[in-house]
Amino acid sequence: VVAKILLFDIDGTLLLSGRAGYRALTRAFEELFGVKQGFDGVPVAGMTDELILTDALRRAGVVADRVDRERFHRRYCDLFGEEIHFPGPRKGLMPGVLTLLDRLSRVDEVKCGLVTGNFAHPARIKLEHFDLWRFFHFGAYGDDAPVRDELVSIAVARAERKGVTVQGAHHVVVIGDTPLDVQCALAAGARSVAVATGTYDEVALRGTKADAVVSDFGETDTVVELLLDI
Repeated sequence: VVAKILLFDIDGTLLLSGRAGYRALTRAFEELFGVKQGFDGVPVAGMTDELILTDALRRAGVVADRVDRERFHRRYCDLFGEEIHFPGPRKGLMPGVLTLLDRLSRVDEVKCGLVTGNFAHPARIKLEHFDLWRFFHFGAYGDDAPVRDELVSIAVARAERKGVTVQGAHHVVVIGDTPLDVQCALAAGARSVAVATGTYDEVALRGTKADAVVSDFGETDTVVELLLDI
């Protein structure tokens, strides 16, 4: 199958989990390292979970080896499965997301995947909670590489292993809500569409090298046309 690959970020792009991730991270950090509110002030927008953890450990003065990190990873995943069920601020899908993904799923030459800083297990829990997991066939996650710039090539390789033929990076589009999403597309030679539903507004996103910027996914026809033509 020859396809255009659309790689979606999750948080701030497709949905908001109502800070379920923050609560689970905070609980796991206190349980394992004895530090309360360990993620306060830690930048998270566009970052991988691995880098977020590294920053929190550094700020708290905690030395953690690989085994400690693996224990944290497991505990965080367990706690996230609990926290996703609780209400939180702005929890829900971004405007037009469900309609957009449904439309794209009916276009034969398009395959949708993920490029997210989330660890893989919480990413799946999150998307299943909002009934979006069914739209995605492959992806790359925060536990695949600590730096987001490496994730696009990993996601494309996984698409190819599933029988998808990708005719060059210009047939890959990264869709995200932060300058780091745009940057990871540039690093891979891919296209990018920035959406102003997260931390950054349209003005800030137009200051990046995104190929296009949209306010949200509410105008389905316009967004589908953009993604197919870019």
